Amino acid sequence: MIARDKGIPQGGVVSPVLMNLFLHYTFDVWMERRFPGVPFCRYADDGLVHCTSVEQAEFVLTTLKERFEQCGLELHPDKTRIVYCQDVNRTQKYHCVSFDFLGYTFRPRSSADKYGRRFVNFLPAVSQTALKAMRQTIRRWKIQLKSEKSLEDISFMVRPILRGWQNYYGYFYGSALSTVWGHFNQYLARWVTRKFKQFRGRQRRATHRLGKIARQRPYLFPHWELGYKPSAG
Repeated sequence: MIARDKGIPQGGVVSPVLMNLFLHYTFDVWMERRFPGVPFCRYADDGLVHCTSVEQAEFVLTTLKERFEQCGLELHPDKTRIVYCQDVNRTQKYHCVSFDFLGYTFRPRSSADKYGRRFVNFLPAVSQTALKAMRQTIRRWKIQLKSEKSLEDISFMVRPILRGWQNYYGYFYGSALSTVWGHFNQYLARWVTRKFKQFRGRQRRATHRLGKIARQRPYLFPHWELGYKPSAG
């Protein structure tokens, strides 16, 4: 056994509480006192600082590194960078114009005003990392192997999770979740091929059958209600 004379065990129940308490004084309170005119936000150990120029951002970053070193911390070398929030009003060229935060990727995106005119806005949408994690979760469910379950059973099992994904990641650019919904529909179609003999080896027919069910009972899954149904042929 190794004696511990500082720090706390990784994964400890009290770790998040102590971390937030420490960062509150190390970062939050310090930022309000040192840079009162610079907006910032933080969630756990991820944070954003909003500056009005590259020069200000570089100065804040340098000062923040010094602050963290004084407190025995360091900024993540790969995640810490200056990003230019490029949009219709900020048109300068910069090498970095996107960042990930809380499962979203913020970057310049095409938008439309109420008159249908297109323009560039700096907006969030679900990140590729989050999309990959959701697809991996769907694979771990192994829905295609649950032939003893009914479609209602599967709906009861996964609907709250799918609803949570839609409510969180679908708030901005909900269409970016279409790959996840398509992935889930494919696993449902594979479930059909295993559960019903007449669809064995007939993935396309199974998808069409599932599409007909989706049109009749869209309430079974949140994305069906939004229109992301399997093709009914």
